[in-house]
Amino acid sequence: MWAYESVFYQIYPLGFCGAPFENDGKLVSRIKKVEAWIPHMKELGINAVYFSPLFESDTHGYNTRDFRKLDVRLGTNEDFKVVCKALQEAGIKIVLDGVFNHVGRGFFGFQDVLKNREGSAYANWFHLDFNGNSSYRDGLWYEGWEGNYDLVKLNLCNEEVVRYLLDCVTFWVQEFGIDGLRLDVAYCLNHDFVRRLRKHCDSLKEEFFLVGEMLHGDYKTLMNDEMLHSATNYECYKGLYSSFNSKNLFEINHSLLRQFGPENWTLYKGKHLLTFVDNHDVVRVASVLTNEKHLPLIYALAFGMPGIPCIYYGSEWGAKGNKNYNDTELRPSFEAPVKTELTAWIAKLAAIKKESRALNFGGFRSVVLTNEQCVFERATEQERILVAINLADYPYFAQFDAGCTQAEELISGETHTFAGGRELPPYSAHIWKVR
Repeated sequence: MWAYESVFYQIYPLGFCGAPFENDGKLVSRIKKVEAWIPHMKELGINAVYFSPLFESDTHGYNTRDFRKLDVRLGTNEDFKVVCKALQEAGIKIVLDGVFNHVGRGFFGFQDVLKNREGSAYANWFHLDFNGNSSYRDGLWYEGWEGNYDLVKLNLCNEEVVRYLLDCVTFWVQEFGIDGLRLDVAYCLNHDFVRRLRKHCDSLKEEFFLVGEMLHGDYKTLMNDEMLHSATNYECYKGLYSSFNSKNLFEINHSLLRQFGPENWTLYKGKHLLTFVDNHDVVRVASVLTNEKHLPLIYALAFGMPGIPCIYYGSEWGAKGNKNYNDTELRPSFEAPVKTELTAWIAKLAAIKKESRALNFGGFRSVVLTNEQCVFERATEQERILVAINLADYPYFAQFDAGCTQAEELISGETHTFAGGRELPPYSAHIWKVR
């Protein structure tokens, strides 16, 4: 699967392109802005881009009106075809957000229900009670996602709904040539629907990639041979920034051993979860970390651990952003990419990751662990990699048997010597390819 050897870049199109939050109905071809960023993505080492929702919606993209039409605030389907062609020519795969749990109040089927009530042909597409009411005072009750009535929950047990959604996926593949889907709130989806979706996507395109948004629980309930290929690793997302802020690397190490360690009982050995330090729903990592010198180090750990790294646009140069009422601060428009030392650092990590079989497919073994230092091994039969992090403001001599006297340090390109271990400078990260 191509995704397992990729570095992803997440774009939230409505924010990235500077579209107004409310759908004003004005057609503006903003999506073409993505084309100008392709050279930046290539320099960064990106070979897959994940677009958050970009189809016609009421406001933020997740309250869809029309699954087959690019949001007018972004442009036309033809505009997006041009962008997709440019990405494909650059060797960048395309993953779209599949928002299948719910739609917006502006969705054509729900609008028909509001107009025709029990007589609507779409009445069974939703979970309705015509004797109730909602906060919108429509004279009917319907199930909204987690009590949000701007997000109307679809009835995924209805065959018409399932066929409609699968036909939309077919349309996206045929029109735009997409390579995968990220399933919004996958943990809410009907499991039979996910199985149908997997079979359908497998029939559409070889190695079509499915990754689900999973916040909690056992990811294997949806990530298996019949359903999804991958899931968002929210457990390690929290463990990454928390370990740095609390100076307690035992936290992230515990999660990594629990998920990928050498024991037979580990949860996700051989699986490839989507790894991230921030995204469109959470505070930017540069705003989360209490010590800015930890920013390069958290990326080194994220690229060194098992998983598929995903960079959120702007965070590669340390853009900040906190959550607000409608998350607009997390989803801004930048005039152009910014090149910084952090950008170059992440580009180096991406190059190392993509070229290393051990970092893409190797297991995880903890070698050295203290509150502020860690060394761990990623290994396959063909390659051994050692990753070392020192988040302290002082040097630390890490004692361990590297199994050799010298190794190539892949970030610097230097040859490092081991004599019972190696001194780790303050605020440092190393990735050694062990001979």
